[in-house]
Amino acid sequence: MKILVPSNVPFDLTIDVEGVEVAPYVMRDPVPDEHTDAEAIVTWASSGTVLRDAAARLTALRWVQTLNAGPDLALAAGFGPDVTIASGRGLHDATVAEHTVALLLASVRRLDRSLDAQRRHEWDRALGREQVREQEMFSLQGRHVVVWGFGSIAARLTPLLTALGARVTGVATSDGERYGHPVVAQERLSEVLPGADVLISLLPATPGTRHALDAQLLALLPPHARFVNVGRGATVDETALVEALRSGALAGAALDVTESEPLPEDSPLWDVPNLILTPHVAGGRPQGAAGFVTAQVRRWLADGPDGLHNVVAR
Repeated sequence: MKILVPSNVPFDLTIDVEGVEVAPYVMRDPVPDEHTDAEAIVTWASSGTVLRDAAARLTALRWVQTLNAGPDLALAAGFGPDVTIASGRGLHDATVAEHTVALLLASVRRLDRSLDAQRRHEWDRALGREQVREQEMFSLQGRHVVVWGFGSIAARLTPLLTALGARVTGVATSDGERYGHPVVAQERLSEVLPGADVLISLLPATPGTRHALDAQLLALLPPHARFVNVGRGATVDETALVEALRSGALAGAALDVTESEPLPEDSPLWDVPNLILTPHVAGGRPQGAAGFVTAQVRRWLADGPDGLHNVVAR
């Protein structure tokens, strides 16, 4: 078995399994002609153009293993129906959970406002007075946090939220309980949003989630609520979000992802009030990638596609 593994990643990706030929390639470049006979490829920061090229030229390919939690680029690349695609779900749980809490606390504690005042060399006394008057709106203690997309990242995130005193409700495909918290089906999202103080989106980008958070759902959130998106930018109607922030229908938002990345210079998101932006950095590098891919290779050798974890397309 020949597997293509990126050679220019800033972390260990050593794969040493008997009977497996590891062929190096550079993530940003097309796969070299001498390796187009590979049966598998590991991707991380390859562009859509490189992945589409691989889908067209690697005719022996049977398995794509992305190290990204969201495999949307691989799914959109045009790999044939006989190619199994598996995600890197679990490799970014800790870092995304940490970044989510950082964004949420920065928004709730109005750090964006304090940073603006710092740049102006101003001591924002009004912020302190507001906190005294409206303490509950500057804290997660006793607040209701709704997490939309209740998978492995949510499993890491919810203990952090509850440690800060928040009450968590998950939104997933069906009602029930997960990780010790109540979960409602996505069809019932409209029932929980009016009582939410915070909405966190961990949704992946799929045809069914495009602009899932639209003007209608935003209108259900109370005016003091805040929104955090560390899933995918395409899941949010950004025009509706901008309007909600400008009108005061939403108290604040924090985004690590946007529909177009890099964010265009003329995007209203740059200047809309009460919005914090980070440049898609929540996940960072995958944690434990070498061990994960090695285990996946062994599963493939033992059971083929049926043995793989995190399969998203087969």
